[in-house]
Amino acid sequence: MKKQTIDFITLGCSKNLVDSERLMAMCEAHGFRCTHDSEQPEGEIVVINTCGFIADAKEESINTILEFVQAKAEGRVKRVYVMGCLSERYLSDLEAEIPEVDGWFGKFNYHELLDRIASSPNTTPPTPKRKLTTPAHYAYLKISEGCDRHCAYCAIPIITGRHRSRPMDEILDEVRWLVSQGVRELQVIAQELTYYGIDLDGRQHIAELIERMADIEGVEWIRLHYAYPTHFPMDLLRVMREKQNVCKYLDIALQHISDNMLQRMQRHITKQETYELIETLRREVPGICLRTTLMVGFPGETDDDFRELLEFTKWARFERMGAFAYSEEDGTPSARLYEDDVPEDIKHQRLDRLMRIQQQISAELEAEKVGKVMRVIIDRREGNYFIGRTEFCSPEVDPEVLIPDSEPLEIGHFYDVKFTDSEEFDLYGTTLI
Repeated sequence: MKKQTIDFITLGCSKNLVDSERLMAMCEAHGFRCTHDSEQPEGEIVVINTCGFIADAKEESINTILEFVQAKAEGRVKRVYVMGCLSERYLSDLEAEIPEVDGWFGKFNYHELLDRIASSPNTTPPTPKRKLTTPAHYAYLKISEGCDRHCAYCAIPIITGRHRSRPMDEILDEVRWLVSQGVRELQVIAQELTYYGIDLDGRQHIAELIERMADIEGVEWIRLHYAYPTHFPMDLLRVMREKQNVCKYLDIALQHISDNMLQRMQRHITKQETYELIETLRREVPGICLRTTLMVGFPGETDDDFRELLEFTKWARFERMGAFAYSEEDGTPSARLYEDDVPEDIKHQRLDRLMRIQQQISAELEAEKVGKVMRVIIDRREGNYFIGRTEFCSPEVDPEVLIPDSEPLEIGHFYDVKFTDSEEFDLYGTTLI
């Protein structure tokens, strides 16, 4: 009997991707065939895992749902189900506005989706932990869910609720399973990874977790995402410095630098403390690559606030930086407390100016690497190049290394690469074979 096919569409962040991968494994154990983000969905069933974080993400999620509702009306798919953050946040509204969807599920009850799809209770035996959708050599590892920080602009606590750490032994078991599947590189993710363990016994255990993870045979690279600057666990820096397979890379969202903005954003850190933290990170982990996210146009941001942000960016010279313009989100403290008083054109002028500065910084930092040799993992072959990354580059969001495909390289393998040229964000190189 031919298996029914379910095509999963995952929108938003890598944390959503992990949820999709878990549900896909459950579905396949129940007898379905699963595909992911197919260019031309071939499934009788489509499951859309949505994002509801900011306005652009919500719009993309709604448009995707409507696209597949139309495909259902045209007979190209039979059923459409929706899960994830958007439906967690706006479930009743969405059910009323888009009744053509066959079932709506939130972020935490997606296991019930299998019962609906299968039309019977799930009685399958224990399933594989996940059906990996990333290239075979790397995977995302979610260590917690939720956030207790309650920054004024952020809807994540509304969607995900309180911070909940996974048991450490459970995480380490998953790492061993991932290694058994051929994974060599782990992207450690959470809404706020430095808080790991607080809800278990009142102490931060992220350093212990990463150290134990690094000791598992077969783990080649561990990269840390989504740290929070307030009460940063300094013992983590020793682990990053001493463990060779813990990448000298830290994704730490700072959002702003002026005390006025930090206070209004409810970040619980000062300008001086932020400068001191960056100095400590660079001193304790020589050569560390810092990735951050900054925001412009938050309510009350003055020209002076923005000038402070520009000067901070020039001083910090972040190896990786993203930025976005503030958008008011329903139910957040800033939506209740402040008027969205920075005009949209000013927001985007500030964003463009900030990113021009960062582009110049990035071009200079990449150019400094020309002539150096670094270890590179190969992700894929594209056009006339193999595409790889150094330990300072996370998949999909960071610069890449392009190596001519005349060299006999293997996907998922590491090579020593000498850099021969650079662009604003990417490097070119040749392997030392």
